[in-house]
Amino acid sequence: MRKFFNVCAAKTSTAAGAPLTFAIAMSIVVIWAVTGPLFHYSDTWQLVINTGTTIVTFLMVFLIQNSQNRDATAMQAKLDELLRAVDKAREQFIGIEHLTDQQIELVRSALEKYAKQQPSKEKTTEDTVDRLLNRMSGD
Repeated sequence: MRKFFNVCAAKTSTAAGAPLTFAIAMSIVVIWAVTGPLFHYSDTWQLVINTGTTIVTFLMVFLIQNSQNRDATAMQAKLDELLRAVDKAREQFIGIEHLTDQQIELVRSALEKYAKQQPSKEKTTEDTVDRLLNRMSGD
């Protein structure tokens, strides 16, 4: 069942993100709008688009969540491999995504504090971020 769902979800996600799919969806909306006068803008006419979009939205939520979960898991595996393979990286960070939000925030804060305390020949993280923000704002 899981394998079938993963295959269907992957194919549907790929198809849903295609330009042709957007063009088809836009065409459906245009056809619906153009047929308004034909159906005298009736409640049934409005119900057709409301029901259709609600069903598609409901199903897409699950497909999008599945895609994001799969992408996040793959990304985490890649990062874990980098932590394992890089000599100076601390392997203790492998698996921290399983910590609570509060625990992760403590780790992040400790890393920021550590980074600020380390002498560096380069600019500090804050300086680098400030320069990036200035460049983005056009200053």
